[in-house]
Parts: sequence; structure tokens; C-alpha cells
Amino acid sequence: MSTNRTDPSQAVDLTNCDREPIHFIGAIQPIGFLLALSSDWMVSRVSANFADFFDLEPKDVIGKPASTLLSPDAIHAIRNRLSLLRSPDASERIFHCSLFPESRLFDVAVHMIEGLIIIEGEPSSDHAYGDATGTVRGMIARLDNAPTIERFFNEGARQVRALTGFDRVMVYQFDETGSGAVVAETAKPGIGSFLGLHYPASDIPKQARELYKRNLLRVITDIDSEPVPIVPALNERKEPLDLSLSVLRTVSPIHIEYLRNMGVRASMSISIIVEGELWGLVACHHYSPRCPSFERRSVAELFAQMFAMRIESRERKAMVEYEHRARDISDRLLSIIASDESLLGDPMILNDIMNEAIPADGVGIWLNGNYAFAGSTPDTRGFADIINALNGAAAQKIYATDHIGDLVPDAERYMDQAAGMLAIPISRSPRDYVVLFRQEKVRSVRWAGDPHKPVEFGPNGPRLTPRESFEEWKELVRGRSNKFTTPELRVAETLRATLLEVVLRMADEASVHRREANERQELLIAELNHRVRNILSLIRGLIRQSRPGLEGNIEDFAKTIDQRIHALARAHNQITDDRWGPAPLHALFEAEIAAFVSDKQQRVHLEGEPVQLNPQAYSSMALVIHELVTNSAKYGSLSDNGDVNVSWARDKANSLVIDWVEVGGPPVVEPTRKGFGSTIIQHSVSYDLGGSAEIQFPPEGFRARFVIPAKHVVKPDENGETRVRAPRPDIAITSTDFDPQLISGKSVLLVEDSLIIALDAEDVLRRLGAKKVATEATVPGAIAAIELERPDMAVLDINLGDTTSFSIADRLATLEIPFLFATGYGEQARLPDRLIDRPVIQKPYTLGILSRRLPEIL
Repeated sequence: MSTNRTDPSQAVDLTNCDREPIHFIGAIQPIGFLLALSSDWMVSRVSANFADFFDLEPKDVIGKPASTLLSPDAIHAIRNRLSLLRSPDASERIFHCSLFPESRLFDVAVHMIEGLIIIEGEPSSDHAYGDATGTVRGMIARLDNAPTIERFFNEGARQVRALTGFDRVMVYQFDETGSGAVVAETAKPGIGSFLGLHYPASDIPKQARELYKRNLLRVITDIDSEPVPIVPALNERKEPLDLSLSVLRTVSPIHIEYLRNMGVRASMSISIIVEGELWGLVACHHYSPRCPSFERRSVAELFAQMFAMRIESRERKAMVEYEHRARDISDRLLSIIASDESLLGDPMILNDIMNEAIPADGVGIWLNGNYAFAGSTPDTRGFADIINALNGAAAQKIYATDHIGDLVPDAERYMDQAAGMLAIPISRSPRDYVVLFRQEKVRSVRWAGDPHKPVEFGPNGPRLTPRESFEEWKELVRGRSNKFTTPELRVAETLRATLLEVVLRMADEASVHRREANERQELLIAELNHRVRNILSLIRGLIRQSRPGLEGNIEDFAKTIDQRIHALARAHNQITDDRWGPAPLHALFEAEIAAFVSDKQQRVHLEGEPVQLNPQAYSSMALVIHELVTNSAKYGSLSDNGDVNVSWARDKANSLVIDWVEVGGPPVVEPTRKGFGSTIIQHSVSYDLGGSAEIQFPPEGFRARFVIPAKHVVKPDENGETRVRAPRPDIAITSTDFDPQLISGKSVLLVEDSLIIALDAEDVLRRLGAKKVATEATVPGAIAAIELERPDMAVLDINLGDTTSFSIADRLATLEIPFLFATGYGEQARLPDRLIDRPVIQKPYTLGILSRRLPEIL
């Protein structure tokens, strides 16, 4: 990183350090020398202070064979050490080595990098140090006697200080964000304490963290010492020497300034690597120059490696004990629920049992559209918002956060009751959950200086001046709970498997009961009746929503209706080919193209893998594609000499993305008036299928993109065939007399999962005098709408895709809001005992039916 000053307006922060090439700094500290040899043992580089240790200037050494400089014993020892290197980041040590004939003794570090042999030496200063192995063994024995992890950390810091003599030694632990905290400390009296202080992640740049993983020990003997350059600075390829593994590498000006602001003159850091990741550091500070001997530093490095292994061992032991206890709890939970499956919906039981493994303040259950709470939880509206968000963000996965506001808006209003949560999906589809909640944990975080103001202009230019004040700075953290730990998440996965087993067994048993029931024929008839009535409702909605304005005529109206019903009929024939099963997407496009632009089929280009849509998606897309084709034939590329390119593919979430792109047609102008066809194109996919639609009107051609969720998309059979059949005859729909003031001034909640049927029902309710109609398609959306603004009455479609509206009815009954059910099953509709007396109407929604039945609930 350059130290030249630049424009003061340039934005700077501590992340600028991430770009500083600290391993190409080109100099070493003056406590020793560096010698770089080529692979054929020729001297290629040397530190400028070589003559301070040997009576040879760098110019007299570079280019000479190593054998003319080093003693035979030294060369033999170095070759032996090089043969022990087993990884690119490995290095070896030689203590009390006579490098030159009759020279003083040196402690030597040897490693290889980029094909060079790097030899670094320091004069030996600890001639009577003793047995290093015995020293480390004794240090580790004291560690093993520590009864708690806190005592363990403190003992580690104390042992390193006793070995190296630094004024302050700290054990520093990183968290998942990269920030760190001092978890143990030992220091000489009178210099204050850093224990418990936090440091932001930006204090240690990214490339420094990587070097900490490669080079485990880093010593800085005196921040005021003059760096010694490497000669030559660049090789023949104009590249500096890579000092990543150097033990003598000099110090970045940025880091010197950082230490100076702390009042530190010398420092040493030893990496703590746990399971291959940088867990933390042993950080040593001295307030005057200090240089522990190379041998003592090596012992400290070996001790830190053993220290890290003990941490890993303790963590694994704690994890195993915790998971054993969790499995016992899981087994107990399974046995309790197995004896009475209704307990799965009892939040008190689940809260009591699961709390033993994962501490929580409350639990919420969402099962088959029904919900229940225990303990400290969000309100009903908040819980419904959370379930909606989980379905979109974390389907079939454990989801944990210490700040619910990151997932859903408006979470602040209940953060004192529930600030964090752990959501455990308990079904294969993303609709059933057990959610553990934790209350807000207001806490004061102690920082070493203000982490939000890390930068000012200073002696190193505008790129960075580290924080000058390391005085304790307190920050009050609100809106967050205690975090869910990694062991707790693993236990949650175990509990999820247990609960999923119960739910699947319940589903299997229900399936067996259905197969064995004597009412199979009645159920089949009811299913047929339901589908026929839904089709009638859909057709009736098409007719009403397609009616022409004042400027229209009956011929155009009849033609439009005929085309739309034919489109539905073609789709219906495809999905009934295999007992109401999935049907191929390409056949849907081909059928519409053949029906309306048969003479221009070669100008519509289809590209995509074979894919099928389930019946619900197939019917919805039939109308969308019909409108796209007819609009293009009337106004777009197919009305002229243009082309239409249609492609589809799966995205990372396995959803189906369909692109419709028109080219070569007349210039496109966005319409000012949007009719029913535009409504179908823009809203059917999002409303009916939970997907999305993006419409664009660039001058060169209309574009549309549709995203259909993965749950509606299936792979086709390898030998599957597609056929297009003629539509069945139209069915006439008539209206009746009605009272336009029947529900005058009332607000109505309409729960209906079909967009077209919902539009038609909205129109009927408004014609009966409704002041406002709020439409929802899902259970969570409806419950949230009730909590946001209570309606005067409600109309509930019983079957909402793969769930029912019974939980919505329960909430309305609790609030004493009148409601009635609507269904295509008619008299065969099955209501739970608690709702058996509620009125039920048959679809389609008509003025006559609603006029007759609404007075019953009013």
C-alpha cells in the first residue's frame, strides 16, 4: 500500500488494509539476516545487513555458489531439514548452527517458496536453555489440570508469559463475524487490563488473517527499528521476494502505527488453529523493545499448537456430551408423541422437552394451517408473518437468527417478547414448523476504542490511520437475543428428524386409513364434483371479467370468451390424460400457437428441457400463454414480420424460469389501459402459484419473465406422450336478482386461492354493497390481514391448495367475526366438529347464492 498522500476526499476505512501486500514488503527486521538460494544452491538474494554478521557485502555474495559461503556441516544440516518439509507452508528450525567456518553460532529457520530456498538466521542467545520437549510437556500438564475453560485460557496465557517474559499476554478469540474478544489475560501490575474488550474485524486485515494460518508465529522486536531491505529488491521478472513464511519479515507501517497508538514497542502473536480455521491468537505486548530467543519462540509456537489441540479436544468432548444428551431427549420426545400423536400440537409439551436441549423462552407450532403458542412469543399476526417469510426463505432447512427483524419487517414491535428464533421444519413441504423463540437480551459490549470511527488522516496518508484511542468504549446492543450456537443447531437437526418421523408416520397412517375406508367411491365422486364446480366458477369468472366496455361489441366479447375457454379446455385435456397428473409445458405452447397463429408457427421458437407442470400450474399458465399469443398476434411481433423466442430453464432454487421475448415486430408502446388479459399475464403466476412475473415494454419488442416455484414443476416420464384434445362444450351461466344494499358499508375478508375466481367473487361482493374486500390466498396471509384490520365478515374457501382454511375460521370465531365457507365439494364438504354448524355455499360464487346465504351470518 502506497504511503503517498492523495485527495483527502477519498473514502478510507480499515478495509483499505486488505489491499496492502504485507507479504511483499521487501525487508526484514535487523535482528538477523536472510539468504535466498536458487534450486541449484546459488545465492540469488541476500539482506542488506549481511556484512553485519559476516565480513561479506551483499555484492560479494550474490551469484556465488552456497558451497563457497556455508560450511559443509551447515549445508548438510540444511539439506536434511529441507527433506523434512511436507507442505508448501512448512518450515524447519536448526539451533546453535555454525553456518560459516569458525563463525559464531546461529539459530536458523529454513523454508522453500516459489522454488527458492530461504535461510534466515539469528545469533544464538539461549545457549543453556535446556530440554524444550520437557518444557512443553510440563506446560501442557498444567493446562490439562485446568477444571474450566476459563481457567484453561488463563493458564495458557500465564505459561506463554512465563516462557517469553512479555509485559502482557492475552488469549484472543474470534467470532463468526471476524470480530474478536480478549478471553484471558496475564500482565505485569500497573498497566491496566484488556480482558473482556472486543476488537472489530477490521483491526486484522484479510491477508493478515491468511498469513496467520500459514505462518503461525510472528514477532516484532522493536517498532522503531530500521527495516533491512532485500538485495536485489526485484528479480529478473520484476517481482519482489514473497516473505509469507519469513520469521524476520519487517512490519507494515500501518501495523507499526496501530501498535504505537496502543503504546506498544514490541509484540508477538501465535496463531491458534482449530479444525483448520483461525480460532484466535495468543497476543503478547511489551512496552519496550524485546526479542525472546529464537528457541524460546519456537517452544512457544509448539505450545500454542498443543494448546489448539486441547481446545479442539475440549470442544469435541463437550459437543459429544451435549449431543448424547440431545439424543436422549429426542428419544424421549419420540416415545411421548408416539403414545399420543395429538401432543405434537401441544406447545407446552414441546417447550418443556426441547428446552432441556435448546434453551428458549417460548415456542410456536404451525401444523396443517393450525397454530399454537406457549411462553414468550410474537402475536398471531407476527407469527403468521414469520411463517410466510420462512416459506419463501428457508424451506426445508433449519433457520436461526438472533434478530428476527432481518427476516421480517415490523419485528421491533414484539422484540421484547421474541427477538431471536430457531425454526425447525417438520414436514417435507415448507408449511409445518416448530419455532423456538428467545427474548431480547440487552447487553453492553465493551470495545477497545470506538469501532465505528476507525479512521482519520495521519502520518500514513489518507488510506488509513488506525484508531488512536484504545480506551474502553461501550455500545448498548438492543433488538437481539442470545445466539443459537453451532451445537444447538446440530441438535435441532436431530430433533427435526424425530419430529419429521412422527409427521410422516401420521401421514402414512392417514393414507392407510383412506385406502381402507369404505367411502372411497364417495370421495372420488366428491373430488369430481369439486373440480367440475371449480371449472364452472373459473369459466363464470372469465365471462364476467372479460365483458366489454361501452365501446365494445358482443361479437368481440363472444370471440374473446370462446378463445379463453378453449385455452382452458386444451389445458384440462392435457392434465386429465393421466388421471389429473402433470402435463408437458411445450405441449401447452404448441397447442396455443397451433390454435391462433397456425400460419406463423415457424416464427415462434421454443427452447427448453422437457418439463411438466402440475394441474394447478398448468391451468394458470394456459390462460397466461393464451393471452401472450393472442396479444402478439394482434399487436406484437406476430402481427407483423417478427419472431417470438420462448425459453425456459431451472434456476438455482429449482424453480422454472420462462422467458418470452418478441423481436422484429412493430415498435412497442406501453399501454395506458390494462384490461383483464393484462391482469392475467401480470398477476396469475404470483397469485395462483406463489411465483413472480416481470413485464417490460422496450421499443424493440415486448418481454416477459415468469418464475414458477419448484413445487409446481416435475420431471416428465421418459416415454411420455403429449396430445391436444378439443375442448368440451361451453356451459351457460345465468344471474339472479339481488339486493345491492345487502352488505352495504361492510368490509369483507375473502380467502380464495384462485386469482380469477377471487376477482369474480370480489365483484359479486361489491355489487352486494361491500365497502372493502380484502383478498388473501394463504392461511398466513389471511391471519396477518385479520390482525392488521379486522373485517366485518369473511368468506372462506375451504381448500387452499394443500391445506384448509379451518385455522382462519378458528381465529374469526375467537374474535366473533361472522363467516361462511365456500367449496366445490358442496354437500360432501367435511368440516371439523367445532365448525360443523357453520354455513357452507357451493361454488361458483353467484349473486343469487350469496344473496340467499349471507343473511344467515349477518
